[in-house]
Amino acid sequence: MRMMKGKLLTQRGALALAAAWGLMLSGCGGVNSSLNSVGPQAARIEKLWWLMFYVCSAVFVLVMIALFVSVIRARQDTATRVEIPATDEPELKPEPERERRMTRVVVGATAVTVLIIFVFLVASFFTGRAISSPLYAPQNVLTIEVTGHQWWWEVRYDDATPSRMFTTANEIHVPVGQPVLLQMTSRDVIHSFWAPNIHGKKDLIPGKSSTLYIEVDHPGMYRGQCAEFCGHQHANMGFYIIAESPEDFNRWRDSQAQPAVSPVTDSQKRGQQVFLTSTCVMCHTIRGTLAAATEAPDLTHFASRQTFAAGTLPNTRGHLAGWVVDSQSIKPGNHMPPNSLESDDLMALLDYLENLK
Repeated sequence: MRMMKGKLLTQRGALALAAAWGLMLSGCGGVNSSLNSVGPQAARIEKLWWLMFYVCSAVFVLVMIALFVSVIRARQDTATRVEIPATDEPELKPEPERERRMTRVVVGATAVTVLIIFVFLVASFFTGRAISSPLYAPQNVLTIEVTGHQWWWEVRYDDATPSRMFTTANEIHVPVGQPVLLQMTSRDVIHSFWAPNIHGKKDLIPGKSSTLYIEVDHPGMYRGQCAEFCGHQHANMGFYIIAESPEDFNRWRDSQAQPAVSPVTDSQKRGQQVFLTSTCVMCHTIRGTLAAATEAPDLTHFASRQTFAAGTLPNTRGHLAGWVVDSQSIKPGNHMPPNSLESDDLMALLDYLENLK
């Protein structure tokens, strides 16, 4: 009967371990995960993670098995133990064989622990060196400047031809299979650039330039996030890395280098005048117009973006209207003030902004 109870306890323990292991794994995947790598740097980080996971899981399972065996043996010993009269004398001379056995167990466990830690140290060192070293010749690298602001990302594409340089916001387009050098800094406080599918975290420190080499092997839209607490809207400081074929990327880049399209309809023309005669020009740039401020995102090709407000809202007319009128109700603490506009002026402004593709 006691043996059956012991087996039942072991089975329940095994089921509990399996359930816990499955539950833990279910929270590690997902589209925007370090375990769904789409580039060589993230792949190295993923391999290191799995190495640590498998080794730590094996150690955990072995420790739990040893614990269950100890519990079962203790229960069996209790059942078969002969009652011995109580005595106040301590056990000064434990059994030599038991002491030698326990010494071997402790020494062996310590040696295995030291070996595991050493393996982790070596693997972490080589992984860190591999993802931090420049992998490509400088002339083959696309250079993009990324500047962190509270709470959005400024993205500037450099080019040897000044007329092909341009600035966008919160979306970083890159060609698939080609190296990209990100030169990063911060305008205000410390931020941290993290795109889990593509690379590890990199801090952006005010007054200091840092670099990050990335490459994306598969087309897609991958979300990133500021990973260093930077104020009230830290959680809503996201961005997207959009990887596309070299042909699509070149077409996108050529269009972004152009000035803003001119308004065509009367409503769009009125919307441009609303923009140029309001406080919008004090913060935003629209190339090809008199708006040339740099305190807020460049809106030259605003309508070509998937989201706005640093990934907070999809770029739709309804969301844009709410943001223009009262952004504080959507993203409290951001630096854009409310705008009190007449209904007709607001509709015209929306028509103009939606034309900026």
